[in-house]
Amino acid sequence: MAAIQDLTAPFSAAGSDTLSLTPGLKPGAPVIPACAPENLGDPAFLRAHGLGYAYVGGSMANGISSTELAEALGRAGMLGFYGAAGQPIAEVEKAIDRLQSAALPNFGFNLIHSPSDPALEAALVDLYLKRGVRLVEASAFIGLTLPLIRYRTAGIRRSADGGIETPNRVIGKISRTEVAARFFSPPEEKFLKELVSRGELTPEQAELASKIPVAEDVTAEADSGGHTDNRPLVNLLPTIIALRDRLQEKFNYAVPPRVGAGGGIATPEAAAAAFMMGAAYVVTGSVNQACVESGTTDLVRKLLAGAEQADVAMAAAADMFEMGVRVQILKRGTMFAMRANKLYDLYRTCGSFEEIPAETKTVLERDYFRASFDEVWQGTRAYFLRKDPAQAERAEREPKHKLALVFRWYLSQSSRWPLAGDESRKLDYQIWCGPAMGAFNEWARGSFLEKPEAHDAVTVACNLLAGAAALTRLHALRCQGVAADSRLARQAPRTREQLSAFFRN
Repeated sequence: MAAIQDLTAPFSAAGSDTLSLTPGLKPGAPVIPACAPENLGDPAFLRAHGLGYAYVGGSMANGISSTELAEALGRAGMLGFYGAAGQPIAEVEKAIDRLQSAALPNFGFNLIHSPSDPALEAALVDLYLKRGVRLVEASAFIGLTLPLIRYRTAGIRRSADGGIETPNRVIGKISRTEVAARFFSPPEEKFLKELVSRGELTPEQAELASKIPVAEDVTAEADSGGHTDNRPLVNLLPTIIALRDRLQEKFNYAVPPRVGAGGGIATPEAAAAAFMMGAAYVVTGSVNQACVESGTTDLVRKLLAGAEQADVAMAAAADMFEMGVRVQILKRGTMFAMRANKLYDLYRTCGSFEEIPAETKTVLERDYFRASFDEVWQGTRAYFLRKDPAQAERAEREPKHKLALVFRWYLSQSSRWPLAGDESRKLDYQIWCGPAMGAFNEWARGSFLEKPEAHDAVTVACNLLAGAAALTRLHALRCQGVAADSRLARQAPRTREQLSAFFRN
């Protein structure tokens, strides 16, 4: 067993004990290069963001990616994002206060595309610019928007050495090539002209902005929790890297954009595979929600700890409901997926609540809403009269739009009931989750990490990175024709104390 530990230690070369595990191998023949966790990924990504490790905790809405999570990762030399989507502006500002006072090497905030509420997207950008938030993770974008380009180009200038300085950075999260191409390209001319006309850019700044990519980093998001196209990472990541290379050749940026990997990163094997395929960094999501620092409840963490890979489903999304967009959620222990998809089917086929069959209306009011349709509408109407009166006015004219707003009320509340710990609504819980959670649970089975209360974000991250480094060494051994003992591939969970020698922080 000493030999297995030797391979795990990334700072030393493997000795003859490791080689003796392979019968007939001549000692000293193979060379196993050292690989430390900080060597994984692209060094340019680490320098650009002031990090020790190419590991990112992605943003999960409603503050599930909490300030505590971002702080924990930041203090360990990694990068954490606060999940601003779905949060009131006042809550986001409190999160900015906390993270800016924490003296972290770096941190970021989410900027989610909000086609049903563009004013919110614009208000978040206003806040980020006002408060000096220098890094955002732009997610769920179908097409790029003026607020995003405004954020990216604000303060752009020539540096003393003649280069282009951009105070604000964007990490784009994508799963489609056409969206990735927009992030890899300079801002569209129509946006730059609009910003010049509004006095937010000078013509000289607009000219500089036409020479930089919208995002310096783009995450290829595979089969993930929440918004996802369920793409396999082994297909998506090489495709996005190849696209980056073509667009870099076209635009000849001084610094080529980098490509990271997210969706499915929950085991050392998955992290190692992503880095070996060329990922500049890895992004975790579902596993962080199961950690003690996340902004959810112990009940949700317990549900996640029991998930297997098949315990997920696609369900109608609240924010893009009318467009038929779906999100990936945990189906084990809830009925949300079935109920959400039923609502979308009814919306598609019915022009108003009155057109829904009487028996179905009874089920909706009794089991889904737990109130009459009119009672839910009155509360929803009052909300939109405060926030976006045009929506309420349209619903009064268009019964189908009223139906959509009431159905969106249920979908929106279903993501908040688990955060509030409302156990009476357990069957309606919308818990964003990908199959990676099941892979993590299988890997952790029988170890201290099997217990939800033992999941802390840095311990999980260190295990994934140390395991990926060891597996990278093992891959080097195999590439030399060595049939290594299968036990070397098993990177079992280790405590922080056991891993401390492998990390600088």
